[in-house]
Amino acid sequence: MENSNYLGTEKVGKLLQKFAIPCICSLIISCLYNIVDQIFVGNGVGYLGNAATGVIFPITVVGWGLSLFFGDGAAAALSVSLGRGETKDIHRSVGSAVLGSFFSGVVVIAIAYLWGNGLLRMIGATDANIQMAHEYGMIIFAMMPLAMTQNTLASIIRADGSPKYAMAAMLTGAIINIIGDPVAIFALDMGIKGAAWATILGQFVSFLICATYLRHSGWAPAASGRVWRS
Repeated sequence: MENSNYLGTEKVGKLLQKFAIPCICSLIISCLYNIVDQIFVGNGVGYLGNAATGVIFPITVVGWGLSLFFGDGAAAALSVSLGRGETKDIHRSVGSAVLGSFFSGVVVIAIAYLWGNGLLRMIGATDANIQMAHEYGMIIFAMMPLAMTQNTLASIIRADGSPKYAMAAMLTGAIINIIGDPVAIFALDMGIKGAAWATILGQFVSFLICATYLRHSGWAPAASGRVWRS
């Protein structure tokens, strides 16, 4: 970000237009994953498939909440540092948030894999849908660390003054999921596993786009040879 003081000098209306609209769109886009999966799974697998994805959804929401815990915290620290002009150690805050989010995802994976079907039954899985929930969940959980890291990075990127970039990253992943669901479920006949693979593919691409942003920021002085530009 070239000018760290624009939040204090720019008109409120322009700031709302720049930040509020992309942020709202990003939240809507993040909901598309579950909505799209439900639509295509319902048509391609059936109502039991919808029930199976519904069982996994609360676990992904927990991961989403943890990623926001780290992401929004780092975004707040980033904004305060920029406002004060204390930019030397920003990369440490960003790095701590990213690592915290990633390892929280690892913990979620460990709990989900070790607890297994017992966790799914506690959430609401039944004998009729537990096999589908297991097949769907084991694939979704594998991407949790990177998916959570991507969500954390999106919050930090917005605080850096690039909300449209964060929105574009999430939109790209959602589009891949929308295209991948019918291809995997119907064309490749992968069933509920296809929906899961399409979802994590979209999440992985979004992660790569957000990670690429780091190369153009001042958060990694070792890589760029510079500190934050204010």
